[in-house]
Amino acid sequence: MISLEIRIRYDDERTAKAIFDSISPDNEGYVSTELLGDQLLMRISADNAGTMRNTADDLMACIKAAEEASGLVSGPAPDLDRDPFPE
Repeated sequence: MISLEIRIRYDDERTAKAIFDSISPDNEGYVSTELLGDQLLMRISADNAGTMRNTADDLMACIKAAEEASGLVSGPAPDLDRDPFPE
């Protein structure tokens, strides 16, 4: 079993809760998410690296969409892995 923990800190508790509320329905059964004041703590467990990567990619896409909808970010995401697919 492979485990990954991701912690994201926001400017305030209200923003963290808005993102938490936005992503929680999509992650049920795949990601354990806790709201800790102004932070989100997400834990993922998977049987293999491929499943872990797919789950983490989906999670980050949900977070990005929630942040864009709340006005936290604008514009395209940087192409961190330099592949032909948008992040």
